[in-house]
Amino acid sequence: MPLPDSQTLSPHEIVPMLIGSTVEAIERELVLQTLARCHGNRTHAARVLGLSVRTMRNKIRQYATDGVDIPAHS
Repeated sequence: MPLPDSQTLSPHEIVPMLIGSTVEAIERELVLQTLARCHGNRTHAARVLGLSVRTMRNKIRQYATDGVDIPAHS
């Protein structure tokens, strides 16, 4: 479930849309959208999210194994 642009919604508008989703699904969507906004730059996306590059790499590897399309570095 793609999330709307967070720059146009406040947290009290976003949270109700997330109810019913798993934390794992929300995290995956956040990682993928951040990666897309960082033009596929995994190091930058990891910094934006406060993750280590290793953690980002492991998450991306798991998503790819699950068949999720990963934004490519552009």
